[in-house]
Amino acid sequence: MSVSSPGPLFSPINASFEIKSAHLPLVALMLKTHNLGVLGLELEKKFGPQGENPDFFDHDALVIDFSQLASQPPLQDIVPLLKTLRTCNLIPVAVRGANPLWVKVALEVGLVEALAEVRRTASVVQPVAKNSVDHEVKSEMVHPGTMVVDKPLRSGQKVYAKGTDLVLLAMVNQGAEVVADGNIHVYAPLRGRAMAGARGNTKARIFSLSMEPELISIAGVYRTSENPLPEGVRGQAAQIRLSNDGQEKLVFEALKA
Repeated sequence: MSVSSPGPLFSPINASFEIKSAHLPLVALMLKTHNLGVLGLELEKKFGPQGENPDFFDHDALVIDFSQLASQPPLQDIVPLLKTLRTCNLIPVAVRGANPLWVKVALEVGLVEALAEVRRTASVVQPVAKNSVDHEVKSEMVHPGTMVVDKPLRSGQKVYAKGTDLVLLAMVNQGAEVVADGNIHVYAPLRGRAMAGARGNTKARIFSLSMEPELISIAGVYRTSENPLPEGVRGQAAQIRLSNDGQEKLVFEALKA
């Protein structure tokens, strides 16, 4: 009598699934306060159903990041914060930069610990030889799905380029809003609100042939028209970026041919 060996646990032909590693884009909530209650109120005010930008997020996966806090906050009930995030159309899935006690709390409410850094938009660094303070040029890699808008935007209209750059070939009027996860290029007057690097890309920039915005923001660092732009920039071809010194300060520079 012969005895046959057992077959494989899963047939490579008939298996109904495969499990593979996946790299997914995540939004990072960088904690800058120990008071989760205050944090929740500010999130609700800005992104909640009755907030300033209720449609800003679209059920995006989110990691709660503790790494920028000088010390870990005392243990608190994190469930109210998770509920607030969900009302803002965010789906909390993980924590990172937290101590073991906070990781334990996160695991108990269904979150996971994220060990890897959340990926930001890649950049290419090219050394150049020139007589100036800067010794290198950093240029963002252009996403193949760059959004292009070729009609003027009127007051009340809003355009959001999710995960990519935004190019506008006509005027952005007062009361209109343009948002991009990458750079914003306006080949016309910019008189409305412009927010680049909307999901934390600190390398994003805003360009316009006539810089006259009501509000400018890069990665959450903003400036309104109540604080006028410098004389050499207002109404001129210019770019806006964040400073390279880590101070989260907007830098305004005229563009010259």
